[in-house]
Amino acid sequence: MRNALLSVFAIFVAVFLTACQDSSMETKSSIEKIKQNGVVRIGVFGDKPPFGYIDEKGLNQGYDVAFAKRIAKELLGDENKVQFVVVEAANRVEFLKSDKVDIILANFTKTPERAEQVDFALPYMKVALGVAVPNDSDILSIEDLKDKTLIVNKGTTADAYFTKNYPDIKMLKYDQNTETFAALLDKRGDAVAHDNTLLFAWVKEHPNFKVVIKELGDQDVIAPAVKKGDKELKDFIDNLIIKLADENFFHKAYDETLKSYFSDDIKADDVVIEGGKF
Repeated sequence: MRNALLSVFAIFVAVFLTACQDSSMETKSSIEKIKQNGVVRIGVFGDKPPFGYIDEKGLNQGYDVAFAKRIAKELLGDENKVQFVVVEAANRVEFLKSDKVDIILANFTKTPERAEQVDFALPYMKVALGVAVPNDSDILSIEDLKDKTLIVNKGTTADAYFTKNYPDIKMLKYDQNTETFAALLDKRGDAVAHDNTLLFAWVKEHPNFKVVIKELGDQDVIAPAVKKGDKELKDFIDNLIIKLADENFFHKAYDETLKSYFSDDIKADDVVIEGGKF
């Protein structure tokens, strides 16, 4: 009987301590949790060069990756203390909500609909939608897409824009960027709609294609996102973006990660927002 009581007591104590530990974690701020874990989890693309991609050595590279490393350095004192979590366009919000990441960078365009579900920090890029086609295409405007097939990524601003404004245009949708552009190369569709900055880079690498609509819809911004209500982490990122303006950090990151991907008529100021000032 005595041994049985001791066993029950030991189980009770273990359960109590576990509950206390869980409760303690729940009361910690997001930054305290990140520091306790010793790593910041940041969502980036793995297939969207030059913004976020995995190179031939299996390493994360790109403009967003450079920013992610700086966030880790400021938070944890070491740019290598970042865990890159590869996301797709359609699951960026869900990865924040389900606590799979602390921050989303993944070329995330700020929209009113997304701002209802996550909190955006200050912007660090500007972007609009564009449309690319083969060089021999007769598509010059949206009107020319009416009897064509338009390729988009699921969950992107291009998907939302055409679904809302041009529901009669036939769309072919894919989860991953590689699938989307492979479909254009394979002629499964007649045109692709995506962020214009990505299209500028893609057509330079694929000279048989051209961007026929360079700016469509509103001029938007790309910004880091955190879980809804996480004011502390949002404020930290806001302050960091303002601080980095003194170093021209984003212009330098542009030169190191983006410039070579664009034609000479694209300048840093066409893409970069420094200090969150748009």
